[in-house]
This record gives sequence, C-alpha cells and structure tokens, in this order.
Amino acid sequence: MTSYAVINPATGETVKTYDTISDADLNAAITAADEAHTWSRSISVEERAALVRRVAELHVERRQELADIIVREMGKPVEQALGEVDFSADIYAYYADNAVDLLKDEAINLLAGEGSALIRRSSLGVLLGIMPWNFPYYQVARFAGPNLIIGNTILLKHAEQCPESAAAIAQIMLDAGFPAGAYTNLYASHDQISTVIGDNRVQGVSLTGSERAGAAIAEIAGRNLKKVVLELGGSDPFIVLSTDDLDETVGAAVAARIDNNGQACNAAKRFIVIEELYQPFLDKFTAAINAVELGDPTKDGTGLGPLSSKKATETLTEQVARAVAQGATLVTGGTSEGNFYAGTVLTDVSPGSDAFHEEFFGPVAQIFSVPDEAAAVALANNTPFGLGSYVFTTDPEQALRVADGIEAGMVFINLVGADGAELPFGGVKRSGSGRELGRFGADEFVNKKMIRIG
Repeated sequence: MTSYAVINPATGETVKTYDTISDADLNAAITAADEAHTWSRSISVEERAALVRRVAELHVERRQELADIIVREMGKPVEQALGEVDFSADIYAYYADNAVDLLKDEAINLLAGEGSALIRRSSLGVLLGIMPWNFPYYQVARFAGPNLIIGNTILLKHAEQCPESAAAIAQIMLDAGFPAGAYTNLYASHDQISTVIGDNRVQGVSLTGSERAGAAIAEIAGRNLKKVVLELGGSDPFIVLSTDDLDETVGAAVAARIDNNGQACNAAKRFIVIEELYQPFLDKFTAAINAVELGDPTKDGTGLGPLSSKKATETLTEQVARAVAQGATLVTGGTSEGNFYAGTVLTDVSPGSDAFHEEFFGPVAQIFSVPDEAAAVALANNTPFGLGSYVFTTDPEQALRVADGIEAGMVFINLVGADGAELPFGGVKRSGSGRELGRFGADEFVNKKMIRIG
C-alpha cells in the first residue's frame, strides 16, 4: 500500500512511489526516538549545536540537488527552490549559533525569602512534526532546528507528495552525525499518525497545514493531553494607504502574491487600497501580474510555475468560478493549462460571498477600495484568519497605529519577503497557535523547570 509519490506537477508524470511504513516498523521508530532522547540528554548543548551546524552546512553543500527535488515534487521555480534551501540552512545555523544563549538559565527575582530561584530549560522527549508540501525544507527547518538543539528527538511525517525531499532531509541528519532515532522520517498514514500522537512516549506535536488538518490533530492531541503547535491558513491583508512610488509598491504587492506560485500561507492575498489610489493600483497590479513569466519551473527567470498538483488546480479553479458566480468581477486570469494557473485578479468580492472568507492557495488576488484608515483596518480584520499582514504608508505614526489595530501574528511595514530565522512566525484566530523561529520558537517544546534554592 502506498500514498506517497513524487508526481511532477509540470508534466503529470509519476516519478516514483514509496511504501507506507508498517505498524511494526512504526513502533520500532517510536522506540528508537525514545531511546535517542536519552542520548541527546547525555551530551552538551554545544555538542548538539555542532551537529545542527553540520546540518546547515550540508544544506549548502547539496543545495542544487535539494532544490531540484522540490522543483520536481511540487513545481517551485528553481530560483525560489534554491532560496528555500539557503533559508533553511540559515535557520539551522541560527539555532546552532544561539543554542547556548537560548537554553541558558534564567534568574527569577524573589519577592520574599532568602536564596535564589531560576528557570532551567530542558527537553521534553519525542516530538511529532507533520509538515506540508509547499515549503518542504523550510517548514522542517523551523521545527527541527530549535528542537534538536534543545535535545528533543523528532518523528517527521512529511506531505504525501514530498517523499523524496523527506528522505533527503533524513539522510542529511544521519550524515551530520545524529544517531538513528534522533530524527526519523515516517511514511505514515493518517490512521498511523493518530496512533503516534496517542503513544505515551510522544510528548508533543507540531503541524503546519490546513484548518481541517489542524482541527483534527488538535482534537487527537487534546484527547491525549499533548502539547500542540499549529500553523494553519491565512488570508493576509496588504494595506496601501499612501506611497511615494506606486510602481514600487505594486511590485512588492505582486511579489507578495505570487511567491511559491501563490501557495504560501503568509502570502498577501487581499489588497486593501485607499480609494484615491485604488484605480491606478488596480491598473498597474493587473499589468504587472500579467507580465509575470509563467512556465517551466526548472528554467531561470520563471516567475510562476505549476500549482502543486491536479487537485490544487481543480480546487482553485472551482473557487474562482464560484466567486464570479457570487458576484465578483474577474479582471484578468482565471484560466489554466494543465497545472499552470494564470495570475488572476478579482474585484467586487462582497462580504456575503464565499470568496470573502476563504483562503485562495494560488496566484489569485482580491483587490478592495476603502475610504479611509479605519475602514482599511476593519476590512483587514474581517476574516477568520490572523497570520500575517502588510502595511504600506509614508506616515510612520499611521504605520504603527494600523499595525496595532490589525488582528494578526505578524505585521510587515513597507516591505515584503522580510522573514528571518530570528523573527517569530505564527498567527491568531483560525491561523493557529504557538510560534516558530527565533527565541519564541525555541521556547515551545521545553520544560521550563523552576528551581528554588534556599
């Protein structure tokens, strides 16, 4: 039985299939991870950091090979694939560089009594990571990087369409010097994942994926009293209130929409523009997205490759058709050839329509006109999601005022593509809970043990 396969979305070719793990081998993997946790606690944080640093180095050494894999698996344009590998290496390097500081004791100022008190951070044990297909290396790095330096051991279930990159990451961990069990790739079924979460040896689970997947995993984790971190969907607003260079702002807007072929949870998806700039913004945005080169993801210069799968294309096609049927205006796009979906612009999306509250996972932009700042913030917040957001304005005070008013886990002011290994990533509302990356990402799956000394 298999559900894991590399199916090239650009050609439809099934490149290779992989067998699902047997129940006996799954139990052996959990046992090995549990035993490896004893090993990880027996070495210093500096030694764990050295292993993670080697993981970063191997990503750099194998960057072209790794990039080629995910171009083949999910259609990411090769330049973006190389960028993802580089960013993943940066994340591992960040945690290696900062491991000692992130895990150092934290003194507590006592209000009464003699002596002292401190917080000492230590590992929890075996963790399960459930990762999506859209950033096959980056998503793993931001989960595995901090937890390996902490001393947790990892069971990693990747998306069914990313078995080759999943295997490549597991090989890197072994080649870096981690023993068997410290990081284990699982080609597991959904039923088997329920078993893993329920196992007493597993202490927590982190999922990046859809709302539906998040709700299902959270339910199982809650039933088994397991810590859970969820990074789910997003319908991020891109607010334009003023600009000194509309062409530059439009360029940033288009880049924020089409990154990863429009398949990023924190991509800008709803463009909310002050009414005096609305028409010129719409005209320039439409022209710019029509100018993006759609084509072979293996070729340099391709701006839009294929969507990740036939299913993804069918879903997006249905969403756009339903949006138009419910009153939206299709300004451009809305067409596909195979899994190649054209850059698309929708206007007149009304609050009563499905599209107003849905996430579009592909190069589809909704553009709205608002009369003032208050209306922009209200529209930005009128969504079930709360992951990221973007604010463009020439007024610094307005920028911070709007940032304070937006219900989201992240706000970027006058820039896009500015994620960093040191910057916490995560959202609120139906976009999930918990944080990854930076210091906050390293504080999710730790025992913050209080020690009081008399």
